[in-house]
Amino acid sequence: MKLWLIGAYGIVATTTAVGGKAVEKGLINKTGLVSELPQFDGINDYAKLRFEFGGHEIRNLDKNLSQAAYMHWEKNRHYDASILKEIKHDLEKVNAKKGTALACGTGIEELGKIQSLENDGLSLREIVERIERDIRKFKNNDTVVINVASTEPVAKLNEKYHNSIEGFEEMIDEDKKEFASASMLYAYAAIKNKIPYGNFTPSIGSSLPALKKLAIENEVPHAGNDGKTGETLVKTTLAPMFLYRNLEVIGWMGYNILGDFDGKVLSHKDNKESKIISKDSVLKKILGYSPYSITEIEYFPSLVDNKTAFDFIHFKGFLGTKMKFYFVWDGIDAIVASPLVIDIARFLLFAKKKGKCGVIKQMAFFFKSPMESNTINTHEQFQQLAGWFKNTI
Repeated sequence: MKLWLIGAYGIVATTTAVGGKAVEKGLINKTGLVSELPQFDGINDYAKLRFEFGGHEIRNLDKNLSQAAYMHWEKNRHYDASILKEIKHDLEKVNAKKGTALACGTGIEELGKIQSLENDGLSLREIVERIERDIRKFKNNDTVVINVASTEPVAKLNEKYHNSIEGFEEMIDEDKKEFASASMLYAYAAIKNKIPYGNFTPSIGSSLPALKKLAIENEVPHAGNDGKTGETLVKTTLAPMFLYRNLEVIGWMGYNILGDFDGKVLSHKDNKESKIISKDSVLKKILGYSPYSITEIEYFPSLVDNKTAFDFIHFKGFLGTKMKFYFVWDGIDAIVASPLVIDIARFLLFAKKKGKCGVIKQMAFFFKSPMESNTINTHEQFQQLAGWFKNTI
């Protein structure tokens, strides 16, 4: 597989690359990879666990992928150092290309010095052409593009430019930067070049009606949005228990603290809003009603990539008696996210080779806000994914 990662030098992307090459070389086992469960026997015939990486980035462009991975490892020590040493030579060959940070919000300033195409004075058409050129040089028939960049602010949709392919092209040609964002430009470049696209972020990505139409026209599979890795994974697994037992959830409080660059970016209100909407929307879809809820995300520098969530659930049982449930999630965000990036890429490549196109809604299992799917219950999502694979293969 050739995996093009948007946000190539971030901790999720670099951990994905380290993990992918470590699996390929037999340095680690396949724990964490959903696609290696028995329900998905045969996927290796379509998407092998052999990897070549590339991507776009907006910072540290003087580094290679190995140096970027070491930078994150030095802060987090989130896997054995010997793994990174064993694959250092492979990652040294990878140099990310300059990307775009268009409409990525004030939080993007926390990443340090930004080197983006729009700051070079390029028009939208020139930015898109540069992105396409980079991807085309890299691609073959086994290529997938995955967005693992920082969360953008909530997109302001425009009927003229976002609802049709012609309108989207007009936006680009007229250089209407105020209606464009980085994630939609990357998604457009991938889909236009007939490359499967996955959006691991809450950003708009390929969710635009125009890009959904383009994916059908170009026969490209795509999926998103916002990888379901930690607190929301537990929430969408646990909430159905209350539903099945006919217990009324009165209120649900989730308080998330995290550090690293993700925490810095999400400490800005405009960037945080997209993430909170994504995390906070699942309860109504599962329970059928909206209990009182609080969802908070706060920056806690010393945690680095150790994302911690404290959840309090107030619920009502028989005889109207009120009771409480608490849980704490304490996980290394990149460690729970990176195998899912590989899984999403494998299933998208499988879908492409089986002639599937448009939104692969059966991949809802991997996302907090899955496109074109109202199934949020983790158990039901897994059954849909397994059933789809069995019927497709």
